[in-house]
Amino acid sequence: MTALRNDLTPRELDEQADRGEPEKGRWSQLEQLMAANYDAIRRLEWVLICVNTEKKSKRPDPPEPMRRPGAGPRKKRAQLTEGSANRLFELLQGGAE
Repeated sequence: MTALRNDLTPRELDEQADRGEPEKGRWSQLEQLMAANYDAIRRLEWVLICVNTEKKSKRPDPPEPMRRPGAGPRKKRAQLTEGSANRLFELLQGGAE
């Protein structure tokens, strides 16, 4: 993937940037370090919010990391619905017939 990205022309890189696909662009080491700093600051902000939120209150979801070249966006976890929770409970209680 890196070799393919490095063979792109500046025009092709600009087109991909316009489409909002940073994982297909080229990043320097400095850009990688800046992204790591950005993620660390957002994570610290999230921790600070969680620490200062009452225990019974809903806490915010952790921040998504900045997308890096060669890595697509993270997939969202499937949420357990009431129906699937009940079905899972039945299966665990021996109801798999």
